[in-house]
Amino acid sequence: MKLAAYEVRNDEKEIMKACAQKHGIELMLYEEGLNEETIKKAQGAFGVSTLGKSKLNQWILHQLKEMGIQMVATRTMGVDHIDLEAAKEEQIAVYRASYDPDGVAEFTIMLIQMALRHYKQALYRANANDYSLSGLMGKELRNLTVGVIGTGGIGGKVIQILQGFGCRVLAYNRRHTLPTQLEGMASICSLDELYAQSDVITLHVPSTEETWHMIDEKAIQKMKDGVVLVNCARGSLMSIEDLIKGIETQKIGALALDVIEDEDGIYHQDRRSDILINRNMAYIRQFPNVVMTQHMAFYTDAAVKSMASSGVEHMVEYVEGISSKDRIV
Repeated sequence: MKLAAYEVRNDEKEIMKACAQKHGIELMLYEEGLNEETIKKAQGAFGVSTLGKSKLNQWILHQLKEMGIQMVATRTMGVDHIDLEAAKEEQIAVYRASYDPDGVAEFTIMLIQMALRHYKQALYRANANDYSLSGLMGKELRNLTVGVIGTGGIGGKVIQILQGFGCRVLAYNRRHTLPTQLEGMASICSLDELYAQSDVITLHVPSTEETWHMIDEKAIQKMKDGVVLVNCARGSLMSIEDLIKGIETQKIGALALDVIEDEDGIYHQDRRSDILINRNMAYIRQFPNVVMTQHMAFYTDAAVKSMASSGVEHMVEYVEGISSKDRIV
């Protein structure tokens, strides 16, 4: 039984090989993404595994089905790169990866602190032997209200970690009820209430049609002056043009972004010698109160091991008929 794995990073290879050997699976590893040109490399495979840069549209999924491929295992938690309706039509099973939420949650807390304590400017000054304090006065979390949008695994873990800081925590989700394990840790409220009352707002929801650009000019105007916005989820949740306007007018006090709109083709690649065609990204990163990292909140040894292993193990689960919480089609 063969598995064709695309977009395989060096840090995944040995993990996937060991997992495949354990289950007696023949593994075909490719660094390229799955597309119209590389799809032929999956010939003879039972399943395929990808990361998020491969766009599994209707055409790709139809061709996979014609080749006899029965399942897709994405080594990401997000599935917005897969046409799920087309997968249902083609009767191709789709699995997502899962990993403990601690890494992203801890990274979120780090970005909040970096934004509140003016880390970017402090670092820049120190590199130039400027050790002045003017303009670097920070704020303490215990005196602030933090709004958490999304109370799933990662959002819930962020709420739990925030308990140690003594801040007031507001939470919003579509169900308008706080999960049992979070009771007493946060106050559930409407989105408008969260916008109006929060000093810091952090996003932990998936990318869907409903959440696309949920942070836009209209939403920003409902927020406190000087609000700090943090995004370790998906770039499409925020309109970058409206973020820029919010920074320029000083409505937004600081931004901390691990993801950004239109990051495909830039993040997770070495582009040092290239001309980057993304003016909004180049412009927003130059502000002194904008901290940006390269979509790396997930990137820990534990998470990579879980994600890489899942690309192989989900095929085993499918073949053996084992129920999996990660199967979405």
